[in-house]
Amino acid sequence: MYVAIVGAGPAGFFSAAALLKVDDPTVHIDMFERLPTPWGLVRSGVAPDHPKIKSVSAIFTKTAAHERFRFFGNVEIGRDVTRRDLLTHYDAVIYAVGAQKDRPLGVPGETLPGSVGASEIVGWYNAHPDRSHLTPDLSVRAATVIGNGNVALDVARILTMQPSALGNTDIADHALRALADSKIEDVTVVGRRGPLQAAFTTPELRELGELDGVHVNVDPADLADITDDDLSAASQVTRMNIDVLRDLATRPRLPGQHRQITLTFRRSPAELRGADRVEEIVLARNELRDEGGRTIAIDSGERERLPTGLVVRAIGYHGNRLESVPFDEGRGVIPNIDGRVDGEMGEYVVGWVKRGPSGIIGTNKKCAQDTVDTILSDLAAGTLKPSERPAAPPDLVERSGAKPVLAEHWLAIDRHELAAAVTSGRPRIKLSTWRELLAVGHETVQPH
Repeated sequence: MYVAIVGAGPAGFFSAAALLKVDDPTVHIDMFERLPTPWGLVRSGVAPDHPKIKSVSAIFTKTAAHERFRFFGNVEIGRDVTRRDLLTHYDAVIYAVGAQKDRPLGVPGETLPGSVGASEIVGWYNAHPDRSHLTPDLSVRAATVIGNGNVALDVARILTMQPSALGNTDIADHALRALADSKIEDVTVVGRRGPLQAAFTTPELRELGELDGVHVNVDPADLADITDDDLSAASQVTRMNIDVLRDLATRPRLPGQHRQITLTFRRSPAELRGADRVEEIVLARNELRDEGGRTIAIDSGERERLPTGLVVRAIGYHGNRLESVPFDEGRGVIPNIDGRVDGEMGEYVVGWVKRGPSGIIGTNKKCAQDTVDTILSDLAAGTLKPSERPAAPPDLVERSGAKPVLAEHWLAIDRHELAAAVTSGRPRIKLSTWRELLAVGHETVQPH
């Protein structure tokens, strides 16, 4: 059976690994990726100071070396290869394209300079080639991050870390230089609901309190109304989070802590203000209400004004429509039943574009296996039938005029980045522009 996987992130690689273990039928996989590099968020989304999470790329590398696996980077579906091409040449197509677009705040002033999405900042410091041209203004004193998930904490942490602590990571060189000159002293992380509803994980939260030279400010009043009954009804993660927050709330600001992260709750952005760029944010104070077992935030009508020169929205991601593939604009996902694209046969979906932007890297492993189980179920039912002819993606790509980054090209990029870091003490020094990536890949590996 010949399967095309669109997207080279964790969901795509976990799907490939699961399919390559299938004995009957024998599965051949071609993976298509818009970027010149694989690994998706493991390369361009995981914070640079979290190398253990990035180590999962070793598993992906092993999958990519399988004799029945081929990689085609720098190939975009809808531009170089069409959906019809894939359905014509493959027995099954799996869409693993993730969610690349930031959800908007939907408030006045959101488009002012100085207001950016988390995907932009995260991509910028992670050397994503689409973000390398960005120049976030770090000359301001105060920044605000909207959101209460791990991405929000990642951004707050990177903006306040000592540059020396980032100097042994794979952070983009341009970001490392900019952060070394940063004037940001205060970062406020804004959550629309309370501490009990915050979505960050305990290790991420605990890390904030371990940052050198950074005081974490938590208002004890935000924790005062949390009862024993609340905690007994909460998850273990939430209970641990409250323990950490209570500890942080008791810590005084120490000499040498020149930067501060403030975790504030029950507030939502109402407006961004400024003449030519963001100068302040207006926050609405919220009241919490239970509706059908779900805690929702209700605007109380009270307002607060907070001076800020940089606003980063980290309130979640939204998928992009992929050519003519069915798409739910409201949820930002490809509609599906157990991973099978709704109303289609031979098309499947996995990862964030299947279930929405939730979970950690490892969550995609079970998600991928569930979709593969659906494929196997369709094979058993006879609604999906493997062909006897091989797919021919090189012909497809060559006819489009694209210059694909094949496995050998990516390995040349990988070797270049690793070699560049040998004397620096860093794990790798990433190439951050399309020109650099394609030049190193294509010029290092000469055509046969």
